[in-house]
Amino acid sequence: MTIWKRSATVEQVQAACQGTLVEHLGIRFLEVGDDYLKASMPVDHRTVQPYGLLHGGATAALAETLGSFGCLLCLPEGQNCVGLEINANHLRALRDGEVVATARPVHRGRSTHVWEIRTEDERGKLVSVARLTLLVVVARPSRP
Repeated sequence: MTIWKRSATVEQVQAACQGTLVEHLGIRFLEVGDDYLKASMPVDHRTVQPYGLLHGGATAALAETLGSFGCLLCLPEGQNCVGLEINANHLRALRDGEVVATARPVHRGRSTHVWEIRTEDERGKLVSVARLTLLVVVARPSRP
């Protein structure tokens, strides 16, 4: 059974990211499962630090992207979410290739959500584990 209160396809979620950091980092949504979201990100010139290793900030941006979209899809229309805190443990260094992250909720409350995001390399080895806490808020109209 699905946890989503809003329906969204991979294509719709990806389209919402046009012109944002998500697009700049090359993050691609791969799957919207019944209780998880999955996306990939390249390890290339956009996502490495000066030493040539995958930047922890890029991995954190991937995690926050997935957890935020997951939270949003769990909320009814008229509600939105904003990140309160993220922490990430970077466990493996990468110089190239691609990472795939999967986000699942740990807690879905009325006022806060907590999401765990696990990022793996192409061989399925764990690269990073992040935990994102979000605040549920009343949606405001978009700015023009």
